[in-house]
Amino acid sequence: MNDNAEPVVAVDFQESDLAADLSNMQPQQALETIVRLAIELKASDLYILTHEKASNIAVRRLGSMESLAHISRDQGGSLLRAMKTAAGMDIAETRRPLEGRYIQRVANKLVDLRIGTVPTLFGEDLSARLLDRESTLLSLDELGFERGALNSLTAMLSSSSGLILVTGPTGTGKTTTLYACLHHLNNGRCKINTLEDPIEYAIPGICQSQINHKLGVHFPELLTSVLRQSPDVIMIGEVRDEETAKTAVRAANSGHLVLATLHAPVAAGAVQSMLALGVHPYFLASCLLGVIAQRLIRVLSPESRIAYDISFAPDTFKEIEPLLDKGEGQAIYGPDPTDPNSQAGYSSRTGLFEVLAFNQKIRKLVAEGRPSPELEKAAIEHGMVEFRRAGLLKVARGITSTEEMLHAVPSEYLGLEED
Repeated sequence: MNDNAEPVVAVDFQESDLAADLSNMQPQQALETIVRLAIELKASDLYILTHEKASNIAVRRLGSMESLAHISRDQGGSLLRAMKTAAGMDIAETRRPLEGRYIQRVANKLVDLRIGTVPTLFGEDLSARLLDRESTLLSLDELGFERGALNSLTAMLSSSSGLILVTGPTGTGKTTTLYACLHHLNNGRCKINTLEDPIEYAIPGICQSQINHKLGVHFPELLTSVLRQSPDVIMIGEVRDEETAKTAVRAANSGHLVLATLHAPVAAGAVQSMLALGVHPYFLASCLLGVIAQRLIRVLSPESRIAYDISFAPDTFKEIEPLLDKGEGQAIYGPDPTDPNSQAGYSSRTGLFEVLAFNQKIRKLVAEGRPSPELEKAAIEHGMVEFRRAGLLKVARGITSTEEMLHAVPSEYLGLEED
């Protein structure tokens, strides 16, 4: 889920009607109304944004911002304070960022709201991450992996020790992928410990621990303690500092299977990110099983997608022909923005992945500290489908549009930049 700034667009109902309804409600009732509406829209986030002359109620749906209503600043302030109160936050403190959480029942669902506020020029802004506590975890084959990439990942997960890194920008579903990996490994025959910030979903059979910044319990300290618990598998929410990176590599080299997220743009770039955190190239090369880089792309609504003839360009999908099934790649599909049952012609999201599985040649390149382009070239020779071809496969199969692929992955990683 890419959290980069998006244009704020209107949703398919009258904003003025909602604003009028909210103005006639008490703050608590208004809060329940907008949370219920956000859940009905399948939004991932809810926002109360304070501007100079008004407050904006908005949501993030399928990665894009949508405005629900513009209300007065007084109304917005009342809503914001009601949500802070529900989350046990100090409503008198408006000059510092605050965090909190609470659970609200919406239409027989328990929704976990993770609240964060930040002071801005005209007051406070609030964001709430919406998590359905009763939703089931996705399995690996529901994430959008191509067959070859999924086979590579499951082979990595069958190892008794080593390091698997999941990379990508903020909001691209890295934690969802890690949870799917844990679900795959959670067979009752191995001890699994997680270090998370925060714990998003409780998973039966897994020992989950949460970072506590107020008490000084950060990833390095918690990881050191978890290693004394004799785990078989360790999941680290994020490798963000030198100590965590080095401890994770030591754990992977000493008989543990370690899964972690890391910020890197492409799979080969994860190696450079780990080296930049002070990890010795030899130790990294000896333990790294592979890297999964990912983005999230919107899926075209199957009922309304529009097909475009490509008979005048027969080589459009030539470079991925060996990867296509019979009948695929005969057209390019685009969204129908008039579809009332979708968001601008898109109905959901799926993952776009490149899976770099290590072999002896790639380990040698890492140990020698070779640059990312060399690692990527060797990985492609070894069978990795990089973002460019992975995206083309999604387009050829009618899963997404070329515009969405170009939006999700920067052109420099699609080989589209001019020399």
